[in-house]
Amino acid sequence: MALNQADNQDPMTCSRRNFMSGVLAAPLVLGAQTQDRDYRPGANPSRYPDADLITIDKSFNKYKIGNTPIVRLHTGMMWCEGSAWNGVGRYLVVSDIPNNVQMRWLNEDGHVSVLRNPANYSNGNTFDWEGRQISFEHGTRRVVRYEHSGSVTVLAEKFNGKPFNAPNDGAVHPDGSLWFTDPGYGSLQNYEGFTRDLEIKEAVYRIDKGGKIDKVTDEIFKPNGICFSPDYKKLYVADTGASHYPDAPKNIKTWDVDGTRLKGGKEFCSMKMTIDGKESAGFADGIRADTDGNIWVASGWVGKGYDGVQVFNKEGMRIGQILLPEICGNICFGGPRRNRLFMAASQSIYAVYTEAIGAHIT
Repeated sequence: MALNQADNQDPMTCSRRNFMSGVLAAPLVLGAQTQDRDYRPGANPSRYPDADLITIDKSFNKYKIGNTPIVRLHTGMMWCEGSAWNGVGRYLVVSDIPNNVQMRWLNEDGHVSVLRNPANYSNGNTFDWEGRQISFEHGTRRVVRYEHSGSVTVLAEKFNGKPFNAPNDGAVHPDGSLWFTDPGYGSLQNYEGFTRDLEIKEAVYRIDKGGKIDKVTDEIFKPNGICFSPDYKKLYVADTGASHYPDAPKNIKTWDVDGTRLKGGKEFCSMKMTIDGKESAGFADGIRADTDGNIWVASGWVGKGYDGVQVFNKEGMRIGQILLPEICGNICFGGPRRNRLFMAASQSIYAVYTEAIGAHIT
């Protein structure tokens, strides 16, 4: 079956997952293809099942498709981030932060073009419940929304009279609010041209539908990727504070959502992992939930056997990996059925079909 037919597959027919269940039960060699894999156009295709889709716990087999590869959709960027899926336009948007542009990949033919230039060094992107793009800008320290008319609305630029550090990533809530992180990387990274002091503590914020901004937690060193559980009762935030604070854990935290507030903050999972008998710990960056409550995590800064995507079940146990030859900065589910995982990884965009369905609109 051609891959582009998967989005219209009749659920009563024999699924690829069932067809390949016997194959997926076979043991896989960790990272068997990553070292020598050639992603260039015209290169030899990867053998099925893709050896860079790694089962750590057998529960992950439910989400793997046996006859689908990890593909590179585009390359040539400097630092690819902020992946978000537009369901109406059927396109993926990503930020190339150092080049100060937003790029768009079209679903119908794979065409890639510049969406916005300049883009104020935007990092994260998402879409609200009306299909309007929201971007988190490093250059201006703002959160902005692109209206259907083409105009730009500034949603947030200061808190208690002081500028934000550099808004990073966000998630929309059905009540019309927007929750976002402000770790400050855009003010600390010379390649973006900014060396500004952080005037407020790194924190997570909520903008209500009327525009009121509240700090919901600063119980985290550097809040980065952010997402809700499928029922919006929990909030997950990746902590990358170890980049600047030696005592910071490399983990993801979770809180219970109590209306407009958070309570009961605790560690959801650690990013520590044993590879070839050695414990390694990289960073979690962008994160997304699927409809079963699993958390899919863009990860990196360790190397072979680690960089790519790690998958944790709702209890915080690591169940699977997707290995990439580059550090992965952000991910999102997209495609007409929201079953295709798009991965913004350093210089490139990758994608793989899954049996998981993204829990939210982007």
